[in-house]
Amino acid sequence: MNILILEDETLAARQLLQFLARAGLDTPMPTVLRSVEKALAWLQTQPMPDLIFSDIELLDGNVFALYERFRVTCPVIFTTAYDQFLLPAFQGNGIAYLLKPFEYEQFRAALDKYQLLKSSFATPAPAPTLSAEVLRDLRQALQLPAASTVYKQRFSVRMRNALYLLAVDDVAYVQADEGVVFAVDAAGARYPLPGTLAEVERQLDPRRFGRLNRSELVNIAFVERMEPYFNNRLAVSLRHLPGVVLTTSAAQTPEFRRWLEGG
Repeated sequence: MNILILEDETLAARQLLQFLARAGLDTPMPTVLRSVEKALAWLQTQPMPDLIFSDIELLDGNVFALYERFRVTCPVIFTTAYDQFLLPAFQGNGIAYLLKPFEYEQFRAALDKYQLLKSSFATPAPAPTLSAEVLRDLRQALQLPAASTVYKQRFSVRMRNALYLLAVDDVAYVQADEGVVFAVDAAGARYPLPGTLAEVERQLDPRRFGRLNRSELVNIAFVERMEPYFNNRLAVSLRHLPGVVLTTSAAQTPEFRRWLEGG
C-alpha cells in the first residue's frame, strides 16, 4: 500500500507517520510533500498512490489548485484545520476528512473506512475523483464561515503565576515564534496562547483577523497602511505600534488583498 502525505506542518506530518506505524499497515515509508508545486511534480512522475492524506493550506497555496491541475484517481482523506464544511460528496465517493487536532481513534476510523471501501475496488471501476462541483463547493465552504459560529471574545492567559484576561479587541496581531503562539497588544506586550496558530485562527472572526503569512495574523482594526514590498509582498504598518512592520508572503498576498476589501 503506497501512501502520499501532503502536509506542510512538521508536527502534523510526524503525527500522521506515527499513526500509520501504529496502525500496523504493510506499507513503505510514505512520501511527505509540503507544497503544491512539489506535489504536482511528484504526481507527474510517480505511479498513482493508493491513498492520499492531504492538508488544505500548503506552503505555496491551497491544495485544490493541485487537484484542478492534475487528475487524482485515488481516494483522498483531508487533514484540515477548517471545520466549515461537511459535504455529502465525501461520504458518497469514499473521501473523508480529519479535523485538526485529531486523535488516533479518529484517524483509525477514517482508515478503516478506506479499508472497507477498498474491497469494492476489486472489480474494475472508475476510482473516486474530485469533481468540478465538489471543488467549487469546497472553495465556497472555506470562504464562508458558518452562520452559527461563535468566535472568541477574550483569551485567558497565564503569565508569571497569574491569570490575565486579554480582550480580542486589544490584540493587534498574532504571531507564531519558535513553536509558541503569542498575541501582541497595542502596547507591544506579548501574551503566550495555547495551541497552534491554526487552532487560534479558527477561534477568531475571519472578518477581523486575516492571515499575513505562515506565522502571523493581523487585526484589521490595527492596519494603518500598506506598501509594496519586494517579491510581490506587502509591508503592513500598524496603528499604535510605530516601528512594527509585518509582511505578507508572496503566496498569501492576493488572498490578503481580497480579505482587506471584504471579499
